[in-house]
Amino acid sequence: MKLATTSAIVTGGASGLGEATARHFAEQGATVTLLDRDAERGKSVAEDVGGHFAQTDVTDEASVTSAIDLALNRMGKIDIAVNCAGIAYGIKTVGKDGPHPLDAFQRTIDINLVGTFNVARLAAQAMAKNDPEPDGGRGVIINTASIAAFDGQKGQAAYSASKGGVAGMTLPMARDLASIGVRVMTIAPGIFMTPMLAGLPDDVRASLAADVPNPPRLGDPAEYGRLAGFIVEMGYLNGEVIRIDGALRMR
Repeated sequence: MKLATTSAIVTGGASGLGEATARHFAEQGATVTLLDRDAERGKSVAEDVGGHFAQTDVTDEASVTSAIDLALNRMGKIDIAVNCAGIAYGIKTVGKDGPHPLDAFQRTIDINLVGTFNVARLAAQAMAKNDPEPDGGRGVIINTASIAAFDGQKGQAAYSASKGGVAGMTLPMARDLASIGVRVMTIAPGIFMTPMLAGLPDDVRASLAADVPNPPRLGDPAEYGRLAGFIVEMGYLNGEVIRIDGALRMR
């Protein structure tokens, strides 16, 4: 599968890893539809890359169904789905204000894990209708976990649980979708320069970067986008989680 001939949907496409992925795909000739809750920013990025936009709540079945219908109407098909939509809280299981608020935990799981599965299952249904590639492939789903899925830090119980779920469903989902020719991969980023980190003081960002063994810097979202593009074109990659973290192991 070549990016230049594909049509992709990207959740969280208005910023961060999702925006970088949409931009890279578009630069390589792919047609892209961005799915995001931020309509103003989403429309702006979509216009900038010559793509389309659908305001979407990934946790809502009707919202995602509508977004996929719009993408199919505008692009004619969906070959790729990249799930980048997500949130993160920094809350200890028990802190000075008491136990971790249950609603914050549930919201994290709902967006990061349930939302990812919701988009993946509905996108796969659309991909099943594609004409097969010579190797039988009809589509690629790329989900986003985190290295916190494997070595989460203090305050990351909810986030690590949600991303651990994304990593854990990679192989069974790939096995489920093998019969229709849809591959499933997951990328687990380390510390990347996303809007979440951009607001931190320079010294804090420098400290985070210094913990990365090699290269000692924060990840560039464009690197995530290029890895996603590589996964699309490397047809034998399936059912696996790839860390992109500069060998960082959080403690």
